[in-house]
Amino acid sequence: MSLDLTDNEIIARVLRGDQQAYGQLVGRYQHYVFTLAFRLTQSREDAEEIAQDSFIKAYRSLADFKGGSKFSTWLYTIAHNTGITFLRKKKLPVQSMDEEKNFLQLENQESGFQSNQVEEKSKHQMVNQAIAMLSAEDAQIITLFYKADQSLQEIGQVMGLDPNTVKVRLFRARQRLKEKMEVYFREEVANLQST
Repeated sequence: MSLDLTDNEIIARVLRGDQQAYGQLVGRYQHYVFTLAFRLTQSREDAEEIAQDSFIKAYRSLADFKGGSKFSTWLYTIAHNTGITFLRKKKLPVQSMDEEKNFLQLENQESGFQSNQVEEKSKHQMVNQAIAMLSAEDAQIITLFYKADQSLQEIGQVMGLDPNTVKVRLFRARQRLKEKMEVYFREEVANLQST
């Protein structure tokens, strides 16, 4: 099976009985679904459970996907709703907008041999750490917009918000991210601006 198939082509195969094809969709989106769930819960274990539940729900409802939006938007909506339901059932507090977050524990990755690869990795980790300090909602909007390449309208569908509200919240989330970067990574930000 070719990896160049579009989401809709893979969905058509799954609906025709090729259950193994669904694994391609899981592989394509598992990182983003996990990241969204992690931004909500700040727990790797809970995020894995939410991600697994989201993919199961999406598989069971695949025939209901009409293609009115991108598959990724539909899937992220399922993941968002699954995460919110999970938090309610577990009676975990939804993170407030101003609450400080603990730093993400970053996975050990092999460092590159070239200095610019190391620098890029460091920038990426610094941004991820700053995102982890944001509220769950801010982190989710930033992640959907910048990492999952979702439009304002698509983010609105995922989060049940008007696109204009998403635009305002994204602007505010960027401001808070900038503030976190300036407070916690002042020296690194200064070094980046001077280069």
